[in-house]
Amino acid sequence: MADYGMILHSGLVGRIQFFTLCKKLIERQKPVLRFFDEVSVIMKTDIEIAQEAKMKHIRDVAAQLGITEDDLEYYGKYKAKLTDALWDKVQDRQDGKLVLVTAINPTPAGEGKTTTTVGLGEALGKLNKKAVIALREPSLGPCFGIKGGAAGGGYAQVVPMEDLNLHFTGDFHAITSANNLLAAMVDNHIQQGNVLRIDTNQVVWKRCVDMNDRVLRNIVVGLGRPADGVVREDHFIISVASEIMAILCLAENMKDLKERLGRIIVAYDVDGNPVTAEQIGAVGSMAALLKDAIKPNLIQTVENTPALIHGGPFANIAHGCNSVRATKTALKLADYVITEAGFGADLGAEKFLDIKCRMAGLKPDAVVLVATVRALKYNGGVPKDSLNTENLEALRNGVRNLEKHMENIAKYQVPCIVTLNRFVSDTDAEIAFVREFCENRDCGFALSEVWEKGGEGGIALANQVLETLEQKESHFKPIYDDNLSIREKIAVVAKEIYGAGEVTYAPAAEAAIARLEKLGFSQMPVCMAKNQYSLSDDPTRLGRPEGFTVTIREVYVSAGAGFIVAITGTVMTMPGLPLHPAAERIDVNEEGVITGLS
Repeated sequence: MADYGMILHSGLVGRIQFFTLCKKLIERQKPVLRFFDEVSVIMKTDIEIAQEAKMKHIRDVAAQLGITEDDLEYYGKYKAKLTDALWDKVQDRQDGKLVLVTAINPTPAGEGKTTTTVGLGEALGKLNKKAVIALREPSLGPCFGIKGGAAGGGYAQVVPMEDLNLHFTGDFHAITSANNLLAAMVDNHIQQGNVLRIDTNQVVWKRCVDMNDRVLRNIVVGLGRPADGVVREDHFIISVASEIMAILCLAENMKDLKERLGRIIVAYDVDGNPVTAEQIGAVGSMAALLKDAIKPNLIQTVENTPALIHGGPFANIAHGCNSVRATKTALKLADYVITEAGFGADLGAEKFLDIKCRMAGLKPDAVVLVATVRALKYNGGVPKDSLNTENLEALRNGVRNLEKHMENIAKYQVPCIVTLNRFVSDTDAEIAFVREFCENRDCGFALSEVWEKGGEGGIALANQVLETLEQKESHFKPIYDDNLSIREKIAVVAKEIYGAGEVTYAPAAEAAIARLEKLGFSQMPVCMAKNQYSLSDDPTRLGRPEGFTVTIREVYVSAGAGFIVAITGTVMTMPGLPLHPAAERIDVNEEGVITGLS
């Protein structure tokens, strides 16, 4: 049975889709009772499937990886943090294979990157392979905004799903608190005499909150009496864009964490010199707030496959990867580690390969590139309400988006496998076209039906991954060298990865680059903040735009994280809520059962 559940799962339920399902089942001469059985199965929502999962006690999940109770810090029966002692114990072990899951540019039609990551891990388990999934933690912003949840989907999701999507183990709250403690200490320093001679017009450290709230983008603080602080313009970002989040995800241990926290630039003084968190005296207190947050979290999938979930920077406005510590721990615990980078390969995968792998010394062995026929047709110009109809011409146009991402992965010299999440509306001709397209370019291909079938629906993909790992060697290399200038690094990403013809800079960005180069930050990699929907910085340009101009509006250094942030186009570091946010449908009943998360 094809992935019929994806119709309901992706919010595309309607009479046309339902009757299409009925027609296909009848055409296959399914018995009436079997027909209603299948319809009842796919009518289940993600949260219903998650709540019905038979979870193992987390100590039993840990035991699959040889982890004893001494190395677990319990957060109830089904969640635990891994101790610092375990991190020290596993350092001498040989690393397993590292597989990155990424995708084409996201569309309203849906791709299923996290679902594929989880399903692939489950499938490897069914093949008796020792596998671990390594994912980011979801942010409350998209959970209550557009997504409504980010734990995978169907029978390829991690559980407890409600805990993960809401407060989990408190990591994001700790990050938010550390970020805002530093902000408070900066303003207090200014109020209490300003010994460091901070220029109040050059305070660059922003407050944060883990929620989409557009009215906090630009604010004024210090209003009221003189004792209430110095009046100045301030800003909020979402917590997942905080440099504290990036630092937590890139730090190897507490010593590294504290050193990175100390390097954070919070402001510039009246002479233009940077003022750091260490000078403010905030490092120890921030580290105390992050003491537990630095430890990776262990949970499980609906099929009890171990999953390390830790950190959660967005890929469109931050570096988009789970923590280095979780990934490296997973590589010591398992033979295969399946990890994910946010949004499309132009964002998450680029940053995983150029920032995370560069800093942590990681070398991916293969990349899985996720797409759907529906998303490719959408990139080919088909409206969302017409995606159920076979359209090979649109597919030929839209597959150019997939082609560009395939070419980009090849530039890093890492083997690539394309997988299609199968929908009920996909025709044999459409699937055959994509398969042939990939195989003609020496790229592995497999269908995925993990939403409906869990690990069983990912066996073909798992076998393709195993075959690729056995037959094709990775010669991973970042796409640019450290010794290039900031402008040169930005140009490489914009031209080689996005397909741009040129890069232009706003005057403020020009001035910022000049200052950062003078201060000696040129050796750092660049973290591009760009919309996720297009390869360009214009979200309306779908498919494979070429020769366009990328505009850099703002540039600043995240000195603690160790990269330069370049903001393109109109992308925002504090998202807003949509017309009808997911929060409107999320609820909890008198028995404490949560509904509406998806």
